[in-house]
Amino acid sequence: MNPSRLVQLNTWLCNNFDVNSIKLDSLTGDAGFRKYYRFTMNNKSYIAVDAIPAMSNNLAFVEIQKVLQQVINVPEIIFSDLDLGFFCLSDFGDKLFSDVLTLDNMECSYQKAINILPQIAHAQLPQNYSLPQYDAKFVNVECHIFTEWLLGVHLNITLNEQEKAQLQNCFNILVDNALEQPQVIMHRDYHSRNLMLINSEQEPADTTEIEIELGVIDFQDAVIGPITYDIVSLLRDCYVKWPNAKVKDLFYYFYQLIDADNKYPDVTQEQWLRWFDLMGMQRHVKASGIFARLYHRDHKNGYLKDIPLTLSYIIDVSAQYSELSFLHDLVLHKVMPLLDNKVKHKDNH
Repeated sequence: MNPSRLVQLNTWLCNNFDVNSIKLDSLTGDAGFRKYYRFTMNNKSYIAVDAIPAMSNNLAFVEIQKVLQQVINVPEIIFSDLDLGFFCLSDFGDKLFSDVLTLDNMECSYQKAINILPQIAHAQLPQNYSLPQYDAKFVNVECHIFTEWLLGVHLNITLNEQEKAQLQNCFNILVDNALEQPQVIMHRDYHSRNLMLINSEQEPADTTEIEIELGVIDFQDAVIGPITYDIVSLLRDCYVKWPNAKVKDLFYYFYQLIDADNKYPDVTQEQWLRWFDLMGMQRHVKASGIFARLYHRDHKNGYLKDIPLTLSYIIDVSAQYSELSFLHDLVLHKVMPLLDNKVKHKDNH
Protein backbone atom coordinates (compact mmCIF):
# COMPACT_ATOMS: atom_id res chain seq x y z
CA MET A 1 0.00 0.00 0.00
CA ASN A 2 1.12 3.56 -0.69
CA PRO A 3 2.51 4.77 2.67
CA SER A 4 0.63 8.05 2.32
CA ARG A 5 -2.65 6.11 1.85
CA LEU A 6 -1.97 4.15 5.03
CA VAL A 7 -1.30 7.35 6.98
CA GLN A 8 -4.42 8.92 5.52
CA LEU A 9 -6.53 5.86 6.40
CA ASN A 10 -5.19 5.85 9.95
CA THR A 11 -5.90 9.56 10.38
CA TRP A 12 -9.41 9.11 8.99
CA LEU A 13 -10.13 6.30 11.45
CA CYS A 14 -8.71 8.24 14.40
CA ASN A 15 -10.93 11.20 13.54
CA ASN A 16 -14.03 9.02 13.31
CA PHE A 17 -13.33 7.26 16.59
CA ASP A 18 -12.03 10.45 18.24
CA VAL A 19 -8.75 8.87 19.37
CA ASN A 20 -5.10 9.76 18.91
CA SER A 21 -3.78 6.47 17.51
CA ILE A 22 -4.92 3.17 16.06
CA LYS A 23 -2.75 0.13 15.34
CA LEU A 24 -3.64 -1.44 11.98
CA ASP A 25 -2.71 -5.07 11.29
CA SER A 26 -2.52 -5.90 7.60
CA LEU A 27 -4.66 -8.78 6.35
CA THR A 28 -4.24 -10.92 3.26
CA GLY A 29 -5.86 -9.13 0.35
CA ASP A 30 -8.10 -10.45 -2.40
CA ALA A 31 -7.87 -10.64 -6.16
CA GLY A 32 -8.87 -6.99 -6.45
CA PHE A 33 -7.05 -3.83 -5.45
CA ARG A 34 -8.58 -3.40 -2.01
CA LYS A 35 -6.40 -3.55 1.12
CA TYR A 36 -7.73 -4.81 4.45
CA TYR A 37 -6.63 -4.16 8.03
CA ARG A 38 -7.90 -5.32 11.41
CA PHE A 39 -7.84 -3.12 14.47
CA THR A 40 -9.32 -3.07 17.95
CA MET A 41 -11.20 -0.23 19.54
CA ASN A 42 -12.79 -0.42 23.03
CA ASN A 43 -12.27 -4.21 23.07
CA LYS A 44 -14.14 -4.59 19.79
CA SER A 45 -12.59 -5.67 16.51
CA TYR A 46 -13.12 -3.84 13.22
CA ILE A 47 -11.98 -4.11 9.62
CA ALA A 48 -10.53 -1.07 7.84
CA VAL A 49 -10.63 -1.08 4.04
CA ASP A 50 -8.58 0.97 1.63
CA ALA A 51 -10.40 0.86 -1.71
CA ILE A 52 -8.96 3.43 -4.12
CA PRO A 53 -12.05 4.94 -5.82
CA ALA A 54 -10.69 4.72 -9.38
CA MET A 55 -9.96 1.00 -8.91
CA SER A 56 -12.88 -0.13 -6.75
CA ASN A 57 -16.66 -0.41 -7.03
CA ASN A 58 -17.30 1.50 -3.82
CA LEU A 59 -20.76 2.94 -4.48
CA ALA A 60 -21.97 -0.52 -5.47
CA PHE A 61 -20.56 -1.95 -2.24
CA VAL A 62 -22.55 0.56 -0.18
CA GLU A 63 -25.78 0.18 -2.15
CA ILE A 64 -25.70 -3.62 -2.27
CA GLN A 65 -24.81 -3.80 1.41
CA LYS A 66 -28.00 -1.86 2.19
CA VAL A 67 -30.01 -4.37 0.17
CA LEU A 68 -28.41 -7.56 1.47
CA GLN A 69 -28.29 -6.59 5.13
CA GLN A 70 -32.09 -6.87 5.14
CA VAL A 71 -31.95 -10.61 4.37
CA ILE A 72 -28.51 -12.10 5.14
CA ASN A 73 -25.42 -11.55 7.29
CA VAL A 74 -23.11 -9.01 5.63
CA PRO A 75 -20.57 -6.72 7.31
CA GLU A 76 -22.02 -3.57 8.82
CA ILE A 77 -20.63 -0.32 7.46
CA ILE A 78 -19.61 1.65 10.55
CA PHE A 79 -18.05 4.59 8.68
CA SER A 80 -17.39 5.24 5.01
CA ASP A 81 -15.95 7.91 2.75
CA LEU A 82 -16.54 7.21 -0.93
CA ASP A 83 -14.39 10.12 -2.08
CA LEU A 84 -11.38 8.86 -0.16
CA GLY A 85 -12.20 5.19 -0.69
CA PHE A 86 -12.09 4.30 3.02
CA PHE A 87 -14.41 2.02 4.99
CA CYS A 88 -14.69 0.83 8.56
CA LEU A 89 -16.63 -2.42 8.77
CA SER A 90 -17.76 -4.79 11.48
CA ASP A 91 -15.48 -7.81 11.81
CA PHE A 92 -16.73 -11.33 11.09
CA GLY A 93 -13.44 -12.80 12.34
CA ASP A 94 -10.87 -14.74 10.35
CA LYS A 95 -12.45 -18.19 10.02
CA LEU A 96 -13.35 -18.97 6.43
CA PHE A 97 -16.04 -21.45 5.43
CA SER A 98 -13.31 -23.21 3.44
CA ASP A 99 -11.27 -23.75 6.62
CA VAL A 100 -13.74 -26.17 8.18
CA LEU A 101 -14.98 -28.20 5.22
CA THR A 102 -14.29 -31.93 5.16
CA LEU A 103 -15.68 -34.77 3.13
CA ASP A 104 -17.69 -35.79 6.19
CA ASN A 105 -19.32 -32.44 6.93
CA MET A 106 -19.44 -30.86 3.47
CA GLU A 107 -22.98 -31.95 2.60
CA CYS A 108 -24.54 -30.46 5.71
CA SER A 109 -22.32 -27.38 5.54
CA TYR A 110 -22.99 -26.65 1.89
CA GLN A 111 -26.72 -26.93 2.44
CA LYS A 112 -26.42 -24.03 4.88
CA ALA A 113 -24.57 -22.00 2.25
CA ILE A 114 -27.14 -22.96 -0.40
CA ASN A 115 -29.99 -21.81 1.84
CA ILE A 116 -28.66 -18.25 1.55
CA LEU A 117 -28.84 -18.15 -2.26
CA PRO A 118 -32.61 -17.66 -2.71
CA GLN A 119 -32.43 -14.78 -0.23
CA ILE A 120 -29.79 -13.05 -2.33
CA ALA A 121 -31.58 -13.85 -5.59
CA HIS A 122 -34.86 -12.29 -4.44
CA ALA A 123 -33.59 -9.39 -2.33
CA GLN A 124 -35.56 -6.21 -3.01
CA LEU A 125 -33.62 -3.51 -4.83
CA PRO A 126 -34.71 0.10 -4.19
CA GLN A 127 -36.59 1.73 -7.04
CA ASN A 128 -33.82 4.25 -7.65
CA TYR A 129 -31.02 1.67 -7.91
CA SER A 130 -30.39 -0.94 -10.59
CA LEU A 131 -27.66 -3.55 -11.00
CA PRO A 132 -25.72 -4.13 -14.21
CA GLN A 133 -27.11 -6.80 -16.52
CA TYR A 134 -25.01 -9.90 -17.11
CA ASP A 135 -25.91 -9.72 -20.78
CA ALA A 136 -24.47 -11.30 -23.95
CA LYS A 137 -21.71 -8.71 -24.33
CA PHE A 138 -20.75 -9.02 -20.65
CA VAL A 139 -20.53 -12.83 -20.79
CA ASN A 140 -18.63 -12.85 -24.09
CA VAL A 141 -16.07 -10.32 -22.85
CA GLU A 142 -15.46 -12.52 -19.82
CA CYS A 143 -14.93 -15.58 -22.03
CA HIS A 144 -12.26 -13.75 -24.00
CA ILE A 145 -10.21 -13.14 -20.85
CA PHE A 146 -9.31 -16.82 -21.35
CA THR A 147 -8.31 -16.21 -24.97
CA GLU A 148 -6.26 -13.10 -24.27
CA TRP A 149 -4.56 -13.89 -20.97
CA LEU A 150 -4.33 -17.66 -20.60
CA LEU A 151 -3.90 -18.67 -24.22
CA GLY A 152 -2.13 -15.59 -25.55
CA VAL A 153 -0.10 -14.02 -22.77
CA HIS A 154 0.54 -16.96 -20.45
CA LEU A 155 0.93 -19.87 -22.90
CA ASN A 156 1.72 -18.03 -26.15
CA ILE A 157 -0.94 -20.00 -28.03
CA THR A 158 -2.01 -18.43 -31.31
CA LEU A 159 -5.21 -19.72 -32.89
CA ASN A 160 -5.77 -19.67 -36.62
CA GLU A 161 -8.96 -18.20 -38.06
CA GLN A 162 -10.77 -21.53 -38.14
CA GLU A 163 -9.85 -22.26 -34.54
CA LYS A 164 -10.94 -18.78 -33.47
CA ALA A 165 -14.32 -19.38 -35.10
CA GLN A 166 -14.69 -22.79 -33.43
CA LEU A 167 -13.82 -21.34 -30.04
CA GLN A 168 -16.28 -18.50 -30.55
CA ASN A 169 -18.97 -21.04 -31.39
CA CYS A 170 -18.32 -22.66 -28.02
CA PHE A 171 -18.47 -19.28 -26.31
CA ASN A 172 -21.77 -18.53 -28.07
CA ILE A 173 -23.25 -21.73 -26.60
CA LEU A 174 -22.15 -20.61 -23.14
CA VAL A 175 -23.58 -17.12 -23.70
CA ASP A 176 -26.94 -18.51 -24.87
CA ASN A 177 -27.01 -20.83 -21.86
CA ALA A 178 -26.59 -17.87 -19.49
CA LEU A 179 -29.26 -15.78 -21.18
CA GLU A 180 -31.97 -18.43 -21.35
CA GLN A 181 -32.02 -18.98 -17.57
CA PRO A 182 -34.20 -17.11 -15.07
CA GLN A 183 -32.39 -13.85 -14.22
CA VAL A 184 -31.93 -12.92 -10.56
CA ILE A 185 -29.61 -10.94 -8.30
CA MET A 186 -26.26 -12.70 -8.58
CA HIS A 187 -23.45 -12.31 -6.04
CA ARG A 188 -20.96 -13.25 -8.78
CA ASP A 189 -18.22 -14.57 -6.50
CA TYR A 190 -20.09 -16.86 -4.12
CA HIS A 191 -17.53 -19.45 -3.02
CA SER A 192 -15.95 -20.93 0.10
CA ARG A 193 -13.43 -18.09 0.59
CA ASN A 194 -16.12 -15.40 0.50
CA LEU A 195 -18.19 -17.02 3.22
CA MET A 196 -17.16 -16.40 6.82
CA LEU A 197 -17.98 -18.34 9.96
CA ILE A 198 -19.52 -15.88 12.39
CA ASN A 199 -18.93 -16.33 16.13
CA SER A 200 -16.64 -19.28 15.47
CA GLU A 201 -14.57 -19.07 18.62
CA GLN A 202 -14.36 -22.83 18.99
CA GLU A 203 -13.11 -25.26 16.39
CA PRO A 204 -16.09 -27.22 15.05
CA ALA A 205 -15.97 -30.96 15.45
CA ASP A 206 -15.20 -32.99 12.35
CA THR A 207 -18.63 -34.55 12.14
CA THR A 208 -21.48 -34.58 9.67
CA GLU A 209 -23.39 -32.12 11.86
CA ILE A 210 -21.56 -28.83 12.24
CA GLU A 211 -23.23 -25.78 13.70
CA ILE A 212 -22.30 -22.75 11.65
CA GLU A 213 -23.64 -19.29 10.98
CA LEU A 214 -22.38 -17.79 7.75
CA GLY A 215 -21.58 -14.24 6.78
CA VAL A 216 -21.18 -13.16 3.16
CA ILE A 217 -18.46 -10.80 1.90
CA ASP A 218 -17.11 -9.47 -1.42
CA PHE A 219 -20.53 -8.76 -2.95
CA GLN A 220 -19.77 -5.42 -4.62
CA ASP A 221 -19.69 -6.91 -8.14
CA ALA A 222 -23.27 -8.19 -7.98
CA VAL A 223 -25.30 -8.12 -11.19
CA ILE A 224 -28.60 -9.35 -12.56
CA GLY A 225 -27.78 -12.68 -14.17
CA PRO A 226 -28.44 -16.42 -14.53
CA ILE A 227 -29.80 -18.28 -11.55
CA THR A 228 -27.20 -21.08 -11.65
CA TYR A 229 -24.13 -18.82 -11.57
CA ASP A 230 -23.81 -18.56 -7.79
CA ILE A 231 -24.61 -22.21 -7.10
CA VAL A 232 -21.97 -23.40 -9.57
CA SER A 233 -19.48 -20.91 -8.09
CA LEU A 234 -20.10 -22.57 -4.74
CA LEU A 235 -20.20 -26.23 -5.70
CA ARG A 236 -17.56 -26.20 -8.44
CA ASP A 237 -15.23 -23.92 -6.53
CA CYS A 238 -12.00 -22.89 -8.27
CA TYR A 239 -10.08 -23.60 -5.05
CA VAL A 240 -11.47 -26.98 -3.96
CA LYS A 241 -12.96 -29.89 -5.88
CA TRP A 242 -15.50 -32.30 -4.41
CA PRO A 243 -16.68 -35.71 -5.72
CA ASN A 244 -19.08 -35.18 -8.59
CA ALA A 245 -21.78 -37.36 -7.03
CA LYS A 246 -21.86 -35.13 -3.94
CA VAL A 247 -21.90 -32.01 -6.08
CA LYS A 248 -24.88 -33.27 -8.06
CA ASP A 249 -26.75 -34.21 -4.88
CA LEU A 250 -26.20 -30.70 -3.55
CA PHE A 251 -27.24 -29.15 -6.84
CA TYR A 252 -30.51 -31.11 -6.70
CA TYR A 253 -30.95 -29.86 -3.12
CA PHE A 254 -30.68 -26.33 -4.56
CA TYR A 255 -33.05 -27.19 -7.40
CA GLN A 256 -35.67 -28.53 -4.98
CA LEU A 257 -35.24 -25.46 -2.76
CA ILE A 258 -35.92 -23.01 -5.55
CA ASP A 259 -38.53 -25.21 -7.23
CA ALA A 260 -40.58 -24.98 -4.04
CA ASP A 261 -40.86 -21.20 -4.58
CA ASN A 262 -42.89 -21.73 -7.76
CA LYS A 263 -41.18 -18.66 -9.22
CA TYR A 264 -39.60 -20.29 -12.23
CA PRO A 265 -40.65 -21.93 -15.48
CA ASP A 266 -41.52 -25.61 -15.31
CA VAL A 267 -38.34 -27.09 -16.77
CA THR A 268 -36.89 -30.55 -16.33
CA GLN A 269 -34.10 -31.53 -13.97
CA GLU A 270 -32.04 -32.33 -17.05
CA GLN A 271 -32.42 -28.74 -18.25
CA TRP A 272 -31.43 -27.39 -14.85
CA LEU A 273 -28.35 -29.64 -14.89
CA ARG A 274 -27.38 -28.42 -18.36
CA TRP A 275 -27.76 -24.81 -17.19
CA PHE A 276 -25.55 -25.65 -14.19
CA ASP A 277 -22.90 -27.51 -16.19
CA LEU A 278 -22.53 -24.90 -18.92
CA MET A 279 -22.66 -22.01 -16.48
CA GLY A 280 -19.75 -23.62 -14.68
CA MET A 281 -17.92 -23.91 -17.98
CA GLN A 282 -18.25 -20.19 -18.61
CA ARG A 283 -17.12 -19.33 -15.09
CA HIS A 284 -14.08 -21.61 -15.29
CA VAL A 285 -13.12 -20.33 -18.73
CA LYS A 286 -13.20 -16.80 -17.31
CA ALA A 287 -11.49 -17.69 -14.03
CA SER A 288 -8.54 -19.45 -15.65
CA GLY A 289 -7.96 -16.32 -17.73
CA ILE A 290 -8.29 -14.07 -14.69
CA PHE A 291 -5.74 -16.12 -12.76
CA ALA A 292 -3.27 -15.64 -15.62
CA ARG A 293 -4.10 -11.91 -15.78
CA LEU A 294 -3.56 -11.53 -12.04
CA TYR A 295 -0.05 -12.89 -12.53
CA HIS A 296 0.99 -10.98 -15.63
CA ARG A 297 -0.84 -7.69 -15.22
CA ASP A 298 -1.28 -7.34 -11.46
CA HIS A 299 1.86 -9.19 -10.30
CA LYS A 300 -0.08 -11.56 -8.07
CA ASN A 301 1.38 -15.05 -8.49
CA GLY A 302 -0.67 -16.78 -5.81
CA TYR A 303 -3.43 -17.75 -8.25
CA LEU A 304 -1.30 -19.59 -10.84
CA LYS A 305 -1.55 -22.79 -8.80
CA ASP A 306 -5.36 -22.68 -9.14
CA ILE A 307 -5.36 -22.79 -12.94
CA PRO A 308 -5.01 -26.59 -13.33
CA LEU A 309 -7.96 -27.34 -11.04
CA THR A 310 -10.06 -24.74 -12.81
CA LEU A 311 -9.21 -26.24 -16.21
CA SER A 312 -9.97 -29.75 -14.94
CA TYR A 313 -13.62 -28.73 -14.57
CA ILE A 314 -13.66 -27.60 -18.20
CA ILE A 315 -12.24 -30.93 -19.35
CA ASP A 316 -14.65 -33.00 -17.24
CA VAL A 317 -17.81 -31.14 -18.18
CA SER A 318 -17.08 -30.48 -21.85
CA ALA A 319 -16.55 -34.23 -22.33
CA GLN A 320 -20.30 -34.63 -21.70
CA TYR A 321 -21.41 -32.11 -24.36
CA SER A 322 -20.44 -32.89 -27.96
CA GLU A 323 -21.13 -29.30 -29.04
CA LEU A 324 -18.20 -28.22 -26.84
CA SER A 325 -15.74 -30.77 -28.26
CA PHE A 326 -13.43 -28.08 -29.69
CA LEU A 327 -13.02 -26.44 -26.27
CA HIS A 328 -12.53 -29.87 -24.69
CA ASP A 329 -9.78 -30.83 -27.14
CA LEU A 330 -8.12 -27.41 -26.94
CA VAL A 331 -7.81 -27.52 -23.15
CA LEU A 332 -6.98 -31.22 -22.89
CA HIS A 333 -4.48 -31.56 -25.73
CA LYS A 334 -2.95 -28.10 -26.07
CA VAL A 335 -3.47 -25.98 -22.96
CA MET A 336 -2.79 -28.57 -20.25
CA PRO A 337 0.45 -29.96 -21.78
CA LEU A 338 1.84 -26.45 -22.22
CA LEU A 339 0.79 -25.54 -18.68
CA ASP A 340 2.45 -28.69 -17.31
CA ASN A 341 5.66 -27.92 -19.20
CA LYS A 342 5.62 -24.36 -17.88
CA VAL A 343 5.29 -25.63 -14.30
CA LYS A 344 8.07 -28.23 -14.76
CA HIS A 345 10.34 -25.63 -16.35
CA LYS A 346 9.75 -23.27 -13.44
CA ASP A 347 10.38 -26.04 -10.90
CA ASN A 348 13.68 -26.92 -12.60
CA HIS A 349 14.82 -23.34 -12.18
